[in-house]
Amino acid sequence: MTTPYTRPFWTPDPEAAARSRIADFGRWAARHRRAEADLRDYSALHRWSVTDLEGFWGAVWEYFAIDADTPYERVLAEETMPGARWFTGATLNYAHHALRRLPDDGPAIVALDETGSGYEVSGGRLRSQVASVAATLRELGVGQGDRVVGYLPNTPHAIVAFLAAASLGAVWSVCGQDYAPRAAADRFAQLEPTVLIAADGYLFNGTTHDRREATLELARALPTLKATVLVDHVGLPGLPATYPSPVLPWEETATRTEELTCTPVPFDHPLWVVFSSGTTGLPKGIVHGHGGVLLEHLKTLALQSDLGPGDRLLWYTTTHWMMWNLVVSTLLTGATTCTYDGSPALLTQPDILWELAARHRVTLFGTSPQYLLGMAKFGIDPSVHDLSALRAVGCTGSALPASAYPWVRDHVGDGVQLASVSGGTDVVSGFAGGAPVVPVWAGELSAPCLGVALAAYDEEGRPVTDQVGELVVTRPMPSMPLHFWNDTDGARYREAYFSRYPGVWRHGDWITLTSRGSVIVHGRSDSTLNRNGIRLGSADIHDVVERLPEITEALVVGAEEPDGGYWMPLFVVLAAGVALDDALRERIREAIRTGASPRHVPDEILEVPAIPHTRTGKKLEVPVKRLLQGAPAEQVVNPAAVDDPDLIDHYVRLGAERRARKTSSSGPDTDEPRVTG
Repeated sequence: MTTPYTRPFWTPDPEAAARSRIADFGRWAARHRRAEADLRDYSALHRWSVTDLEGFWGAVWEYFAIDADTPYERVLAEETMPGARWFTGATLNYAHHALRRLPDDGPAIVALDETGSGYEVSGGRLRSQVASVAATLRELGVGQGDRVVGYLPNTPHAIVAFLAAASLGAVWSVCGQDYAPRAAADRFAQLEPTVLIAADGYLFNGTTHDRREATLELARALPTLKATVLVDHVGLPGLPATYPSPVLPWEETATRTEELTCTPVPFDHPLWVVFSSGTTGLPKGIVHGHGGVLLEHLKTLALQSDLGPGDRLLWYTTTHWMMWNLVVSTLLTGATTCTYDGSPALLTQPDILWELAARHRVTLFGTSPQYLLGMAKFGIDPSVHDLSALRAVGCTGSALPASAYPWVRDHVGDGVQLASVSGGTDVVSGFAGGAPVVPVWAGELSAPCLGVALAAYDEEGRPVTDQVGELVVTRPMPSMPLHFWNDTDGARYREAYFSRYPGVWRHGDWITLTSRGSVIVHGRSDSTLNRNGIRLGSADIHDVVERLPEITEALVVGAEEPDGGYWMPLFVVLAAGVALDDALRERIREAIRTGASPRHVPDEILEVPAIPHTRTGKKLEVPVKRLLQGAPAEQVVNPAAVDDPDLIDHYVRLGAERRARKTSSSGPDTDEPRVTG
């Protein structure tokens, strides 16, 4: 299964490609590691990166001059999944590498917000702030292996706090302040943190959100806290007098004169805990190590994304999405990272991010498919701004439909690379994406990422090409989880990724590896649409339906029923002033017949007030399916993990109405249900 495009959407300029860091790495590797192979070709470079893991990752270590306090004994001492042992014997520190090459006077961070104001944090100032906060944490009893947590918006304070904790060998975790205190506590209480760093509030769509009471409630749920550091971000007075632990002002914590000393830790020492979306039960804490993150993010940002000194990255993210972790690692490359606090599309200025990208000469702009589709649907034209510095637009979070590509060309720039990326919190990186030396095909990811032994497996566990299969990784990556938090015997970790194909990572996505080397993502494999044995990814339906101007967003679900039936409804959110009449229903069906599959025309098309998402923007396909099948809501979805928890009851009611109709009628169910918003 491939897209119908016979020509690339974007082809790299040969001179620019030759100047890229990945091309330089290929030339360097050919000279120093594998002189008989022409590693200037991406496909050859990728083959080498997955057939000679020790050679490739050893080359990454050497090319980026990793500064280890103790050298490694062997690159890959034990190749098993799970349990691979990388760079045994090495000691190093992530924070040291993030700070070591930043110019004292040049900008390391540009802090932006929705008011349009901003300020720069120089490399020298960033180092001094990290040293100061680290000294304070050390005095509060934080040491190697202790946990420091942040309840913070996406501002420089979060980066400083993370690097300070990492410099001590402490373990970091963070979530945004749009999380309710209970939802934040569901994550942080598992870690038994020593220190909480929280802001007084955050900005969103013209409103200042006061989070002082929320911070108080969160602190009461964390009995292990020795202190809280309060960031004065939006200018609100201090915390209540009833606060349960000592409170230190950020200004005092971050302005001491201290020397920065980074504690050397083993390669696989925990760096941070990132949490899954947690749609059921407690969110699972995924632990990554200093060394694995360091190498994986250098490869991803410097090679795949071509970032280096002089570049600027602006990627819209919240602190609880793994993209925040990746964005912080921009510092590893010597490039400048931009933080942004606020709405990505203000009611008063929906193109705020594009305006800021132009003003601050951003070279890589990152976002989600939902954002790009929304820009197109509402007629936003970023090209009114001077985006001449922009080389690439990165996009991740879900499958980017082919229909979004022409909009980027026409309204952002015809020379701009559109790099769609697919990965996960699990590896805090990508499996497939773009590179400055490979073409872009509309609706496709350009290639598997270097070092990722990507395959598509059929139902028999055999690799297939030009055919839909399960996304698997057949050899280890350094950034695979060390373990899950509180999973002492590793049972939950093995069950999550290795239960279906022992020794092979199964991610849960459905992909096609094309014969031209690109990758098509069809959506979650556990939400596959299986009509009469013919499978289709939900993303293929969403793509064609969401192109229609009358449709704001869509969600299709295939639900197996107890009587052996199969119900495939399509839920649509309509644009303002649009009615779901018979004519529109037929337009939707025809779009699916001709643009996706005549065998997957939905049984019913239902108007809904909204589509539920995780807080990182992913549609809740499987939870909605289970709600429709009658599973109790408390077993299916954690309301704290949903962007609009009130929607859960709506889909529970839809499922109940469906089952009632099935019970009351022995004939086929052909009537449209009576659904109210």
